Amino acid sequence: MSRSALIVIDMLNTYSHPDAEILIPSVREALPRIVDLIERARDGAVPVIYVNDNFGEWRSHHGEIIDTTLSGPHSELVEPVLPDDESLFVVKARHSIFYETPLTYLLSQLDVGRVILCGQVTEQCVLYSALDAHIRHLSVTIPDDAVAHIHPDLAKASLQMMERNMGASIRKAADVEF
Repeated sequence: MSRSALIVIDMLNTYSHPDAEILIPSVREALPRIVDLIERARDGAVPVIYVNDNFGEWRSHHGEIIDTTLSGPHSELVEPVLPDDESLFVVKARHSIFYETPLTYLLSQLDVGRVILCGQVTEQCVLYSALDAHIRHLSVTIPDDAVAHIHPDLAKASLQMMERNMGASIRKAADVEF
């Protein structure tokens, strides 16, 4: 029987992009539930995998990404979700957590058949990642209160698309079972 993994998408962020000021309030709202999911996954020995943009810094590794985000103006949004020593880390360059990354291989090595996606941005990286997980025959769960958005209307539509078109389970973070 396959297991679940919690995927934390793009939460290590400098918030120095054009949509940051629109995104930050949604991140603040989702943050406590993301932290809770991470803690529950860790307590249950569920793999926690951070998949994060590298901000175009191709020589960086996850430690440098963490240092960069912690030195940014919104480190209070990063500190609560920092990876621990058991967390896994995958660097991505584009929207999907799967595009040109080793994540598919990693999930197969961990015998993961279900991914729980949390993080940002609902109508971008979360949506495209859910689609790519679906076409890889992975079961997808999205805690709708643990994903942050830029545009509320697009986020709502994206969640509907994930549920209807990809068979994703949309639920509250408190209702997610690992």
